[in-house]
Amino acid sequence: GSSISCPVQRTSMTPATKTAASNLSSLGRRALAMASPRPLSTKRSSPPAAIFLNASRLNYDGALDFGRLSSLTALTLHPVDCARDPAEILSLVSSTRAEIVITKEMELPASVLRRFGPHVRLLCEAGTGYNNLPVSVAREEKNVDVCNVPEYSTEAVAHCAVTYLMNFSMSMFQQQAALQRGDRSNFTDKVSVPLTELGGKTLGLVGGAGRIGSCVAEVALALGMEVAISSRKGRLPEGHRLAGRERVRVVGKVDDLLPVSDYVSIHCPLNDETRGSFGREQLEKMKRSAFLINTARGAILNEEELVECMREGVIAGAGLDTQSSEPPPPESGLWSLPNVWMTPHTGWRRIETRQRLIDQTADNIEAYINTGKATNVVN
Repeated sequence: GSSISCPVQRTSMTPATKTAASNLSSLGRRALAMASPRPLSTKRSSPPAAIFLNASRLNYDGALDFGRLSSLTALTLHPVDCARDPAEILSLVSSTRAEIVITKEMELPASVLRRFGPHVRLLCEAGTGYNNLPVSVAREEKNVDVCNVPEYSTEAVAHCAVTYLMNFSMSMFQQQAALQRGDRSNFTDKVSVPLTELGGKTLGLVGGAGRIGSCVAEVALALGMEVAISSRKGRLPEGHRLAGRERVRVVGKVDDLLPVSDYVSIHCPLNDETRGSFGREQLEKMKRSAFLINTARGAILNEEELVECMREGVIAGAGLDTQSSEPPPPESGLWSLPNVWMTPHTGWRRIETRQRLIDQTADNIEAYINTGKATNVVN
């Protein structure tokens, strides 16, 4: 779709104003932000303005219904996959006088957020992960709430991981690749690819105590698998759905589950500690016959080391629904590896999942309109 082009408004400061501003401490700036009035629904004469800065990231096929969001707000849908130009972002937010700014997996630089006008009161990430948003700046400098939608895709992403798991057990990817290149020998001669049952095999879950990992574990248990979960405390929280279950064991370190797992699936969040944390050292601890699955965030893997290890056959294969850069750059070795299979972050893209995301984003915004406070605030 076409982009909206609006001039960025600029204001000048007098020397006295500049001096006063420079003398404000961070505490003082925060106090000023906290003093900014938050609009309450009881005093509203019109719905709040909202802008979805990259609506096409979610509604790329035009199949979704934004009716509820439109009924709650004066909604503007910016029809791009990602708005990258800071001037464009500022212009869009300023020209619409948006009180609510919605993004989907789109980086919003702190420098841009700092220039938002006081009319912006709520940032909504239409998704679970919010590492793309400067949440501390939003709170400490702007007193802007940031909310996410933590549970819209739990089963969908879990089933994506299980889809990889089941395909690997049947060498389904290899069989289809052979047919595509005209090789029918698996039909006309003996079957030449490994075929294994899942019952009795071990699935190692990195970050498996969370919602998605736990859902994967439930399916794996139904398939007769053993499940190993890494947890820093070496145990599951009290009352956890998997606590005390047969065929579930908890280990204190990721390295403890790697040697015993036939499949390893990653489900931890991306943060400073996990970024690039899974590379050669971890891959070399896995069984040579094992498979790696990542439906979390691509940057958790050290992709350079992953490519090297896959070329060397350190493990049997990898299934990546996420990559550190989406899509990977043309020169990435991931594209050409015969033992790496990729999908374009499809775990959340099923139509029902995307519609649920819109509806639950509307839930967050409706709570904000009615009470002055959104649900699922993360800062």
